[in-house]
Amino acid sequence: MAFNPLQLVKLKERFGIFRKEHPKVLSFVKTMNGKAVKEGTVMEVKVTTPEGESYVCNFKMTPEDVKTIRMFIHD
Repeated sequence: MAFNPLQLVKLKERFGIFRKEHPKVLSFVKTMNGKAVKEGTVMEVKVTTPEGESYVCNFKMTPEDVKTIRMFIHD
């Protein structure tokens, strides 16, 4: 996949909008950063649709996951 600088600009814009509309998400991640954002931590995400359907996913954090999350909270 080729690097597209325009996509990077769009991603930064979208992340800014997300951060503005959902400040509690970033605040939560920042709070857990010192205690839970480390290799081996299991992160679980649950999504519930307006119709009541639920989807759950979890993963064990790798060193690369930790780097990515820290990039998002320290931008």
